[in-house]
Amino acid sequence: MNSAALLPLAVPAGPELLTILPALEAALAGKAPVLPYAAACDRPVIDSADGVDLPDDLAVVVATSGSTGNPKRALLTAGAVERSAWATHQVLGGSGAWLLAMPGHHIAGLQVLLRSIAAGVAPVVLDLRDGFSSAAFAAAAGKVTTTATARHRYTAIVPTQLARLLDDPEGTKALCDFDAVLVGGAATPAPLVDRAHRAGIPVRLTYGMSETAGGCVYDGAPLPVSRVHIDNDHHIVLGGDTVAHGYLSDPGRSADAFAVDADGIRWFRTDDLGHFDDDELLVVDGRADDVINSGGVKITPGVVEDAILRHLPEILDVVVVGLPDREWGEIVCAAVTLVDPADQVAERSVRDRLRGILPDAALPRRVLALTSLPQQGPGKPDREAVRRVMHDLT
Repeated sequence: MNSAALLPLAVPAGPELLTILPALEAALAGKAPVLPYAAACDRPVIDSADGVDLPDDLAVVVATSGSTGNPKRALLTAGAVERSAWATHQVLGGSGAWLLAMPGHHIAGLQVLLRSIAAGVAPVVLDLRDGFSSAAFAAAAGKVTTTATARHRYTAIVPTQLARLLDDPEGTKALCDFDAVLVGGAATPAPLVDRAHRAGIPVRLTYGMSETAGGCVYDGAPLPVSRVHIDNDHHIVLGGDTVAHGYLSDPGRSADAFAVDADGIRWFRTDDLGHFDDDELLVVDGRADDVINSGGVKITPGVVEDAILRHLPEILDVVVVGLPDREWGEIVCAAVTLVDPADQVAERSVRDRLRGILPDAALPRRVLALTSLPQQGPGKPDREAVRRVMHDLT
């Protein structure tokens, strides 16, 4: 197969999104593979695939969010996405009807469409053209109905959506009525998870990416078709049936990130750092390229963010970054949003309250309250934008 066979597939943001289902079904059946993109954007240019071995059963080429630079395009076979959908339904308790609450061209939204095809039930589509609202979500959730072959009700959202729905009684009730609510796309703060559990919401935390056909680890445990290990550099390595066959037109990065072992298992080395807890569940510590080196001490932003959200209840959300410093090399800085926007936050108070919880080198030296935190992709914090804002305002 060559790249000329790829079909760019414009994905609308509203209910018209359902018109792409026949093209997805055709791709899964072995016809023209598709490259989904947002209909509001320019049609993507498909470069030559010289040097990349395209699989014969290629079905979908999915762009990554680009959070580490230029977006890459992961090559997913029909088998990879079908096994992912099957395994997801298995761990959730069976096939179900889905509410699509995210853009359909990103892997999380695309997987809702693919799972719906596997279940034989068209999803209900939340109209996102005017942005996300709890009222619209609740109204759309009420339209999700089960069938004889799809006996459960599911949806997938990002942490920011979960927080907004929890702030609204109607949104919270809508979430409680689902059999499972997948939350992923970015790290979900522990206080937010605790709040969801107290409200009775059946939250399932997912971890995965375009290169693994979406979530392949649920609540710290791999799907039945997936595997996880931590390499010597503490990077998370994901393996199994859902792993992509590399990147389109990028043999160099494909060779760096993907491998096949002696047993024929495909593996993808992520840019994330992690470890296994006492129950052998995966804990994602953060991205390797986000690590802050302050005075020779390496600090993972996710650990600092978790401590802030656990112990400073007045802080609603936080993104931790490193900024250059003449004395320390880098210093830990925190951009936050507050539960009460009229409040103020004092750096000394934050440091004093976290002292003894975090190592001294990890205590934030700058804290800046913002009305909102910049994001990149569905629910992902834009750390580079946060760095620019903090540099300009501090």
